[in-house]
Amino acid sequence: MSPFFLTKNKSEIMEKQPDIIISKADLMELENQLERSKLPIEFICALEQELDRATIVSSKDLPEDVVALGSQVTFKILDTQKTFTKTLCLPADTIKFDDSISVFAPIGAALIGLQTGQCIKWQTQRGLQSVEIVNVKGKVQ
Repeated sequence: MSPFFLTKNKSEIMEKQPDIIISKADLMELENQLERSKLPIEFICALEQELDRATIVSSKDLPEDVVALGSQVTFKILDTQKTFTKTLCLPADTIKFDDSISVFAPIGAALIGLQTGQCIKWQTQRGLQSVEIVNVKGKVQ
């Protein structure tokens, strides 16, 4: 099961996923990285499905509270009530931030495009997990 989906029925998946917004620049960078990656095909397909259903906007039109590459995002794992603050970035940029999380990690891929207050569920080795976006800060330099 992919890291994004909470059911095996595609129609149920589409009904339960939150709306996501991604900048055209982030989309182009993610597609470029995916083409060159050696990630498992299931993960690539799942991330591409997420990108396909996203609303694409220019960088200047991306709302400030949407998780994008370079955003510092605070999120809560609802099952454990643990809260984390991470900077979402490309794998090569993880060394730039002490709090980095790769967009190609299951949680990173699940976070991109979500807005403050939205929740998403994803499958992990520990089972189905739910995460809520608590706060988003714009690009971290």
